Amino acid sequence: MKGKIILENGMTFEGECFGKISDTVGEVVFNTGMTGYQEILTDPSYFGQIVTMTYPLIGNYGINLDDSQSNTPKVKGFIVREKCREPNNFRCEIDLDSYLEQNNIMGIEGVDTRQLTKIIRDSGTMKCILTTNEISKENLSMYFDSFNNVNAVEKVTAREISEIGSGDIHIGVLDFGIKDNIIKSFLNKGCKLTIFPAKTKALEILKYNVDGIFLSNGPGDPLDLPDVIENVEILINKMPVSGICLGLQIIALALGAKTTKMKFGHRGCNHPVKNLITGKVTITSQNHGYMIKSDSLTADTVITHININDGTIEGIKHKCLPVMGVQYHPEACPGPHDSNYIFDDFINLYKGVK
Repeated sequence: MKGKIILENGMTFEGECFGKISDTVGEVVFNTGMTGYQEILTDPSYFGQIVTMTYPLIGNYGINLDDSQSNTPKVKGFIVREKCREPNNFRCEIDLDSYLEQNNIMGIEGVDTRQLTKIIRDSGTMKCILTTNEISKENLSMYFDSFNNVNAVEKVTAREISEIGSGDIHIGVLDFGIKDNIIKSFLNKGCKLTIFPAKTKALEILKYNVDGIFLSNGPGDPLDLPDVIENVEILINKMPVSGICLGLQIIALALGAKTTKMKFGHRGCNHPVKNLITGKVTITSQNHGYMIKSDSLTADTVITHININDGTIEGIKHKCLPVMGVQYHPEACPGPHDSNYIFDDFINLYKGVK
């Protein structure tokens, strides 16, 4: 069935629909990864977004039941140049088309994703509609106005407090949409985790006598979470705090810095990051549309990592308090794994105070 992509700036692309055929609206972004489409589809940080894959052939190794980063796909839609119709991999359990159909997600193929990506780079991230219908200008405005991602974290956070794992280090996790591989990374290091819903009050968290707090990745604008920022301000003065991605941005806001929306964000598994302490450069996986404003950092905050491509902040720590975080994803699944050492840094942060 023929379908089209209608961008907020009025431009349109035509293609063939697959997955669940139904109109959808979201924020269109692009990811430069050559592999990992299953992890991208199931990453809660993509909640509310329609993802364009820049690699031309998607679906060639199918979908399995082990590599998902959450229990269901979280994207609003999926745009590819070419969808593989006959996946070939010994781990394949379902093809991409059937997987999206089962999970009520619409995809479009046959799109010039190179041109679409260039438009997003030039014009910035914007809303778009995936549809099979002709939509009038009046209804287009209604479609676009109907979408916002303000409550994204509430949609993907844990519903209740839970405990998992065992070990000498007990970490409290504030879940803003945590990826499964972050949890696995801590468990593989021998940690006990207590996972809290995003808006759990600081006083409630303190009752669990955790050795430190970890702030997870997640979707949306950190400024939409003022209650969470206030809680983290309290926790920072009580125990060690570390974070990844959205978690880092919330740490920065709690320390008095400011954040801002990026033009088109960082999404992919090929972003070079320099550790300013060691001088080492690693290739990282990233997925974020917001960043810390470097000119807003207080004198007590040190930049530890920067993005080689554009110089944006990729990591900070506090000069005096046991507080640190990174913007990229060291737990990257399927890769790269250059930055896995960050979990040792997090655990040493908790051990040092313990």
